[in-house]
Amino acid sequence: MESSIIKYFKNLSDRQIEQFSALEGLYREWNEKINVISRKDIDNLYVHHVLHSLAIAKIITFTPGSKIFDVGTGGGFPGIPLAIMFPDCDFFLIDRTGKKIKVATDIAAQIGLENVRLAQCDASEVKEQFDFAVSRAAMGMSDLVRLCRKNIAKHQQNAIPNGVIALKGGELQHEIAPFKKIAVVYNLGDFFDEEYFITKRGVFVPVVNR
Repeated sequence: MESSIIKYFKNLSDRQIEQFSALEGLYREWNEKINVISRKDIDNLYVHHVLHSLAIAKIITFTPGSKIFDVGTGGGFPGIPLAIMFPDCDFFLIDRTGKKIKVATDIAAQIGLENVRLAQCDASEVKEQFDFAVSRAAMGMSDLVRLCRKNIAKHQQNAIPNGVIALKGGELQHEIAPFKKIAVVYNLGDFFDEEYFITKRGVFVPVVNR
């Protein structure tokens, strides 16, 4: 239920609450046709997928006008929950799997998200510039940063430098070793009480393009 969202984000508008509330029915309906979220996990949609995506909103409050690139969005995570949370920012969601983009496109349209674009493609094909690239366990940090470096804008407009924010689980030491001097690791259990988040992390790697 979207009450798990309201618990941690107190200043949602009626419109945002309505959009978050609509997600469960829409994802359930699509899941009957296409296995976008594991059948066992659909009952945990709000905690395991929506709230998990919104951990990025605990790491940073995007400045209005910011552009965010969601790499490997799958069925729309973290991009769709973040686009609901930040209606004054622009989101570009990509995935290589067409059926997943089809689901995310339909759900974004059905809840009236006007700040989202979606495409079936690989990150290497995207030339556009963004303030941040975000991802939810789509690939390793080194690959993600390497792929998205060209897409990170030089102009800064947020409280933290432009860069890459990824949601991760499990042991991260090896994965963040190449960035150990600059990476910031957030324990999601510091943001949310649910047991699910004890082993979950957010990793921010600033990207400076001269």
